[in-house]
Amino acid sequence: MSGHQTGTHDNHAHGSLKSYIIGFALSIILTIIPLVVVMNHMMSKTGTLVLILIMAILQFAVQLFFFMHVKEGENARWNIMTLIFGLIILVTIVGGSIWIMTYNQVAH
Repeated sequence: MSGHQTGTHDNHAHGSLKSYIIGFALSIILTIIPLVVVMNHMMSKTGTLVLILIMAILQFAVQLFFFMHVKEGENARWNIMTLIFGLIILVTIVGGSIWIMTYNQVAH
């Protein structure tokens, strides 16, 4: 009997079929958009790189919210806050590294 209750609880923690279908459709769309732009040379190199970066970030968000269920569960608020904190650290380290490599006056 307790196994049945645990199974019910596990099903509650997962997303619905509708959620998975929406996530899958968004993932396909976010993959096709940059592919079409690159294959048809619709933008400049810089524009294409920016578009790919934006689509990758959106793809990351779709994966987290529709498939990894970051918003669901009893620790949803902490999961999101931890994710945001990790992203801030990542952006700081990558941005700082690029800044140092670009403006390093010792190497010149």
